Amino acid sequence: MTKKKQHIKPEEPTTLLRTAPANVQAEQMVIGAIMINNEAQNRVSEFLRPEHFYEPIHQKIYNAINLILDKGISATPVSLKSMLGSDEQFENIGGGEYLARLATIAMTVINVYDYGRIIYDLYLRRELINIGEELVNTAYDAGLDNSAPDQIEYAENSLFHLAAEGLSDKGFINMKDSIGMSLEMINRAMKSSDHITGISTGLMDVDRKLSGFHNSDLVIIAGRPSMGKTAFAMNFALNSCRSLLAKHKEGPPPSVGFFSLEMSSEQLTTRILSMQTSLDSSALRSGRVGEEHYNQLRKEATELAKLPLFIDDTPALSIAAIRTRARRLKRKHNLGILFIDYLQLIRGSSNKIENRVLEISEITQGLKALAKELNIPIIALSQLSRAVEQREDKRPMLSDLRESGSIEQDADIVMFLYREEYYLTRKEPAPGTPQHSEWFENLSKVHNLAEIIVAKHRNGPVGIVQLFYDASYSRIGNYQQRH
Repeated sequence: MTKKKQHIKPEEPTTLLRTAPANVQAEQMVIGAIMINNEAQNRVSEFLRPEHFYEPIHQKIYNAINLILDKGISATPVSLKSMLGSDEQFENIGGGEYLARLATIAMTVINVYDYGRIIYDLYLRRELINIGEELVNTAYDAGLDNSAPDQIEYAENSLFHLAAEGLSDKGFINMKDSIGMSLEMINRAMKSSDHITGISTGLMDVDRKLSGFHNSDLVIIAGRPSMGKTAFAMNFALNSCRSLLAKHKEGPPPSVGFFSLEMSSEQLTTRILSMQTSLDSSALRSGRVGEEHYNQLRKEATELAKLPLFIDDTPALSIAAIRTRARRLKRKHNLGILFIDYLQLIRGSSNKIENRVLEISEITQGLKALAKELNIPIIALSQLSRAVEQREDKRPMLSDLRESGSIEQDADIVMFLYREEYYLTRKEPAPGTPQHSEWFENLSKVHNLAEIIVAKHRNGPVGIVQLFYDASYSRIGNYQQRH
């Protein structure tokens, strides 16, 4: 007997209905408590906004409360009814009677702050749901103008803003507290053997001039090609690592970030190894290293690997991408200082900006805002215009900065790199002539000499600092100490 085939009927897809996270009762308690005692609004106004409420009518009522209190009028059921009386939605829920009921049920509320935090937390959850849904929907869109990396940056940016929103309690600081913070900073500097209040540059004379790199400062290090900008930035980055390690004895230290938009991370680390071992970088790249030198190389590499230095060598990053990645590094590894090599290789947030001056302005403003937001120093390298080469004295000036207006305006510190030796070596007269002897004498005077010209310093002195610079190994040091 042949068995009949049984056809399994597919089940109907079940629809999972989930309501958005909300607590209407908490919203009622906050509104009612403020109507009873308007001072309660001060306890939640720092972080709670109308759009954080779930019920649209509660958004309108809370907004009306803020508007009335801003005018110096008491927010009561009567005054609110007068303001919202013409609103159809308000009338549909009972109008003045609804407000009176909220005031009655909130008579015993003493923890309005806690209720406000509940409302805010549920708002964040709803926003997370919205971001997730938007992320899913956008990911299905395979358009060329919205690549996957762009979507990731957008999602990270949205999440960071959501995490930071409403959590800042900074506001106004009274004179007593501000003076206390200043005295604490001065006291730290007095107790410090080197009197450095910021992150040390590792160079005695530079630290004396700047007192280290300070939080929220945007520092521009500018120079013509071959002046050693990247070498200085690498030395400063390594010294910053050591400074941060020395200051943080317990727990993981803050990290150092390095955006290398021109060189790969491999090229950078090879130059660092060359700098630390006094081995020629070209010999390292070609593998012409003996066994003895290789052991030295391994030893230095082991020590360098312990430093909290993170390198991002992605080319042509936008200011938005730099902002996103810096925030991520701050969140994961407590970013303490950020280096960018170099400014002119950063893209603006929009490809529609045709004016490069406006684009640079957006970039420098973005970097300064990021320095304040993350409360870290940001050191950005910058190219100088060719106008330097047209002058007899080739020491740079502020007017030599490319798109100088915005860079000079937004930066807290502007430093120029200048090496007379670089220019003299390209003017060698014929050997055996009196001019050659004079040239050689002048060259000897400036051999391994570099100058940092502090042209702008918002919170300190300007001037010239002389430094030792060995171009062969990208090594810098204190000039008096080495000579």
